[in-house]
Amino acid sequence: MINRDRMIKEFSELVPIDSPSYGEREMTDVLIRKLKELGFEVREDGAAAKIGGSAGNIYAYLPGDIDAEPILLLGHTDTVGPARGKRAVVHADGRITSAGDTVLGGDDLCAVVEFLEGVRHLREEKLAHRPVVVILMAAEEVFGRGAKAYDYDALPLKSGQVYCFDLAGPVGSAALRAPTMIGWKAALKGRAAHAGFAPETGINAITAAAAAVAKLVPGWVGDDTTMNVGTVSGGSANNVVAETCVVTGEVRSLDHAKAYRIIDDIRRTFEENAGAAELEFAVEEYLVAYDVPEDHPVVRRFKRACEKLGLSGELTYTLGGSDNNIIALRGTTGIVVSCGMQRVHSTAEYTEADDLVKGAELVAELLRDPE
Repeated sequence: MINRDRMIKEFSELVPIDSPSYGEREMTDVLIRKLKELGFEVREDGAAAKIGGSAGNIYAYLPGDIDAEPILLLGHTDTVGPARGKRAVVHADGRITSAGDTVLGGDDLCAVVEFLEGVRHLREEKLAHRPVVVILMAAEEVFGRGAKAYDYDALPLKSGQVYCFDLAGPVGSAALRAPTMIGWKAALKGRAAHAGFAPETGINAITAAAAAVAKLVPGWVGDDTTMNVGTVSGGSANNVVAETCVVTGEVRSLDHAKAYRIIDDIRRTFEENAGAAELEFAVEEYLVAYDVPEDHPVVRRFKRACEKLGLSGELTYTLGGSDNNIIALRGTTGIVVSCGMQRVHSTAEYTEADDLVKGAELVAELLRDPE
């Protein structure tokens, strides 16, 4: 049996550790110690210097008793804001919330404690398990900057089979598909002029931008893609014809090629409406989509574990990204598994103690499966 009280205690002890993106030093030190206590060989890479953070990514390896490819458990050490001064409030019904003025940090501490307790259970009960790699990335919440800077040469992943515990919802579901995410930026430059004395000599960049934005249709583009206009900024004063205007947004799609078709449409819309203003259009590819087939061993193992534990085993997709998108480009195959975090990225975030237990049970079952 998973030790429920111990899980709640450990979760409650980890939550107050400040661990914003780029500021994960204390959390990293604590987790390295805990992993070593469980018998893992643990190393930290040099990503901190590459990304301007206080801590790198954690790599941990534990040999197994089952002669099979290692399982890679993937999570992250950072939390979104407001993240300083967090504390866990454990309610009588088992719900765990923040105090209401910060996030809880269950994204991704739910995963962390489930990894620790799942392995701890196997070790204490002397249950045979596969070799296991645990990787906890820094700066995941800023488009996976830690994973992009991970030292794949010095710390090889050792496994092509990945379970990334970074999905909201009750334990027992997993996403097989995740999107390409692209940020876009349209910068328009017109010509400044006095709006009261000689407006006809100016070129209003805001007007050009507005003409383009009016023709865009943010929201769903089919059932697998979203487009958003996120920010608009420009001008300098009410009595000056606006010389500059910058519009930014994003596209997310489960279809990589479609995402770029939408980007091309956005670029063309700004080009056609720029008028006399100059246009600079830039894109940044944050993540690349992947799609794992249902008959892949990673999925079949997840389904077997859920069946044994009486979990739903629901297979779904997500339009949220994770570090799994990034390491998939290295040839791994993984799915994003729900770890019981709810209403993430808000001060209303919570988890349930029962879901923490189920998550640890799921970790243990995945590691015990010899196939």
